[in-house]
Amino acid sequence: MTLDTAEAADQLLGDGDIPPVHETNAEGTSPFLLTSDHYGRILPRALGDLGVAESELTRHIAWDIGIAGVAERLAQMLDAHLIAQRYSRLVIDCNRPLGVASSIPLISEATTIPRNEGISQGERAARRREIFEPYHRRIDAAIDRRLHDKRPTVLVSLHSFTPVYAGVARPWHIGALYNRDTVLPQLLLKGLRAESDLVVGDNQPYAVSDLSDYTIPVHGEARGLVNTGIEIRQDLIADQSGQQQWAERLARIFAQIEVEFMVESQV
Repeated sequence: MTLDTAEAADQLLGDGDIPPVHETNAEGTSPFLLTSDHYGRILPRALGDLGVAESELTRHIAWDIGIAGVAERLAQMLDAHLIAQRYSRLVIDCNRPLGVASSIPLISEATTIPRNEGISQGERAARRREIFEPYHRRIDAAIDRRLHDKRPTVLVSLHSFTPVYAGVARPWHIGALYNRDTVLPQLLLKGLRAESDLVVGDNQPYAVSDLSDYTIPVHGEARGLVNTGIEIRQDLIADQSGQQQWAERLARIFAQIEVEFMVESQV
């Protein structure tokens, strides 16, 4: 069997499946490049329901609830390019290094994912080849073009988090996440704290690392881009009103950051 034949045998996405990459405002003029790794919760038809109840597939284990609406609105308000991933993180998590246990999870929080048990290397490769790689290639290409055109480029990775995880309540409304590069996160934290009505997380409820994350380490840090991650609590953006309010808040803060920092430093 040739490599091409083997790949065809393990093909994941078929005629009825949509492409993994979603984009908004690709010609946007903003220095901010927005990404959303857990934008959607679609499942490839070939995988059925992954052996998981529909009630579970609408929970945070399958996607970042509310972030799609925030991301779309924010892209329009900032005139920013948004690159997002449509398939559920339960198929393959596009913000995890390949090969780690949470890349294709057997369990998420307390929910087992039966269809992910005992899958072949060919199927793992198909999920990587047809979902993970096209998404990250598109981000790479967008950055390549911007750098070639000498356009200021700042990576903002948008996520949302569940208010309660494993029985533990999380008090933060929003968090700024980072690893090595603290420049933009500190400016974001300053802007968020100035709002006065927010409980703001500094690397909470998560911290970015090379072992637990992919988008910021690979597309931000490794390429020398100023970057930050954002986590918004899901109950605050579960409906369109909340999504609009948070997009407006972030757009206002990022506009201030652009004036105070971006233009002056010519990043």
